Formats: sequence, structure tokens, C-alpha cells
Amino acid sequence: MTNYYFFHTFAPMKFKPWLHPFRMFRILRFVWKARRPSTMHDMPAVVDTFWLKSGYEALTFFGTIITHSQQAADQMNSRMDALKNHEMIHLKQAQAAGDSWWRFYRLYLKFWLQGWHWRKHYKNAGYWLNPFEMEAYERMHDLSYLEQCKDGATEWRRFAAMSMEERLRYKKNKLK
Repeated sequence: MTNYYFFHTFAPMKFKPWLHPFRMFRILRFVWKARRPSTMHDMPAVVDTFWLKSGYEALTFFGTIITHSQQAADQMNSRMDALKNHEMIHLKQAQAAGDSWWRFYRLYLKFWLQGWHWRKHYKNAGYWLNPFEMEAYERMHDLSYLEQCKDGATEWRRFAAMSMEERLRYKKNKLK
């Protein structure tokens, strides 16, 4: 009975790393090729569907933009639009967070865990209430924002200084 319960509970999961055990390690190529954020002026977009959750269009990982399709990657590599601007803001945030991808992701995880506790109040709170994401979504349609950020994007610090209640109120007011 317990074996059936175990398999019945975990069978519907979409993320099944045991089906493709070596695909998980493909992410290491991005870590290996990573450069300091301050030495980068653009980030290439590549396709890797294994790491993207459904509902997300792209993610920045160690100076590379990961997308779902080759068409999306080609579009990001050829021109600047709001989505590419969003991901490039993360590059500028990494510059402002000590010019280190490792420090950026440590802070990102810290903020995500703080927001995760608020998931009862706000769906995907770990993501939406993360100061890095709040700045990126706030400024993604302003294509001149990156030019203003010579030393990195630092508006996330204002969001990080807010309490979780203030961030939640801010997000809800933006949605109105």
C-alpha cells in the first residue's frame, strides 16, 4: 500500500530529473563559461527547456538567457525588447550586488525564501515579491533604463528595505 501511495503522489510531477539524469548537468556549462557581470555588455540567449517552469518565458543564469524556443532566442539575440530588457536588468543587478553571480544568486535565494512564506497571501510570492524581480518588472518597458545604470541597477535595494507587508501592498496597488 505504501509503495502505491508513494508512486501515486509523485507521478503527476512534470519535473522528472530521473528520466534525464545527465540533462541536469548541462546547466554546468553556463557556470563554467560565466564571466564577471561587469565584463558583460550583452547576454546571449540559448534554448534549454529543461530548466524553465511553464509560465516563464526566460531566465538569466550566469550571464546567459535561457528560453523555451529557438525563435525566442533568435529574437532576443537580434533586438532589444521588454523581455530582453528585463533579463538585462538582472545583469545590472548582479553588477550592483558585488559584481558576482554567486552573490546575486545568494541574495536572490534569500529574498525568494522570505517571499515564499507569503504564498498563502499571494500566489508565487517568492518570485513576485523578490526585490530583484520587482525592479525588473517595474523597469522592463523603459528601454533607456539600462543606460542610466552605469554602476548597476540599484532600485532593488529600495524594495529590499521594505517589509513584506509593504511589498505585498505595493504589488497589489500596481495591479489595480
